[in-house]
Amino acid sequence: MQTVEQSIEVSVPLSTAYNQWTQFEEFPQFMEGVESVRQTDDTHLHWVAEIAGKRHEWDAEISEQKPDERVAWTATDGKTNAGVVTFHRIDDNTTRIMVQMDWEPEGAVEATGAAVGADDRKVKGDLERFKKLIESRGTESGAWRETVESPSA
Repeated sequence: MQTVEQSIEVSVPLSTAYNQWTQFEEFPQFMEGVESVRQTDDTHLHWVAEIAGKRHEWDAEISEQKPDERVAWTATDGKTNAGVVTFHRIDDNTTRIMVQMDWEPEGAVEATGAAVGADDRKVKGDLERFKKLIESRGTESGAWRETVESPSA
């Protein structure tokens, strides 16, 4: 497994950053290579993305979601990945977003990309595009503020 850890500070209140992040179907607006994310119910997502020049589809389950704190997920089929995004209040108008993601490279191209840090750069770029998106809007386009408890909780 490969691990990616990246963070960014955005100039919006904590709840604004968190609320926008829960708009999963808008991920293609800032995530490079993501063609679509379809939310099938409160805890399930279907992803379509191009990774290392190949089209992939997979399903993921939100395993934990706490408003203004964290969203965690695990792929349930297809592309092997899992992770967590956490939100940290810096001050009234600044939030730090931290991403930790584990994934299994498939094939030589993905393994080579992981070895040279391409996945870290991709996630960093995605966070920079999220920052530009949310700061230019100044407000979220929607919100989902329910709690999802992890099975072990």
